[in-house]
Amino acid sequence: MESMSYTTRSSSSSRKLLFRQLFEKESSTYTYLLADASHPDKPALLVDPVDRTVDRDLSIVNDLGLKLIYAINTHVHADHVTGSGLIKTKVPGVKSIISKASNASADILVEAGDKIQFGDLYLEVRATPGHTVGCVSYVTGDEPDQPQPRMAFTGDALLIRGCGRTDFQGGSSKQLYESVHSQARLYTLIFTLPKDTFIYPAHDYKGFTVSTVGEEMLYNPRLTQDEETFKSIMENLKLPYPKMIDAAVPANMVCGLQDLESKAA
Repeated sequence: MESMSYTTRSSSSSRKLLFRQLFEKESSTYTYLLADASHPDKPALLVDPVDRTVDRDLSIVNDLGLKLIYAINTHVHADHVTGSGLIKTKVPGVKSIISKASNASADILVEAGDKIQFGDLYLEVRATPGHTVGCVSYVTGDEPDQPQPRMAFTGDALLIRGCGRTDFQGGSSKQLYESVHSQARLYTLIFTLPKDTFIYPAHDYKGFTVSTVGEEMLYNPRLTQDEETFKSIMENLKLPYPKMIDAAVPANMVCGLQDLESKAA
């Protein structure tokens, strides 16, 4: 588990981000805990929680004296069931968040440019489709009173030295390339963020924990290519059918509570 605290550039501000990076080994998924530690309520959110590790995550929230207010997803995952629905049954008042473009159910549906406020800190929503049609990335603010360097939670759009596959769930290699590179549309880009921006992906399979925009611009073997080469790479990956997809996607479309809702009916 990575443990970090980020301070701000402003000497007059006491705002402080409490940050934890957590790992679920079966799906190699990262869950991120963020909280405004200087706010009286210590409001917190979880990015990409997994159902198998909900009890672990909530134990950390309780140990640190935080008030969990949001469980947010970067997209409808195909390799695990989200923990957001289960969290809502265990912590009354928590709101689930996912993109409107995903067509999934959640308490709050976000679009590019929206801000998710927790205390005096916030995450900005950036549309980064391509892995799936509804992928978004969450980026910390650029104001002096927000955590610096900035942080981008990129889901499967941008991985460390890689990217998510584009052959299911409305994926598109062209759209993914544009999501990372293009300056044509506001909020639909990653490589135009400051080069020292930390990249925190939804998965890693090689033991990496964090990268930066600058690193990925230089060393990402897929996304440093031109668009046509990138599309050719993605079309020839020949990856196996995701083993969890038939169970995970339907469950994640309804906040991970498919089985509970079926039993209730």
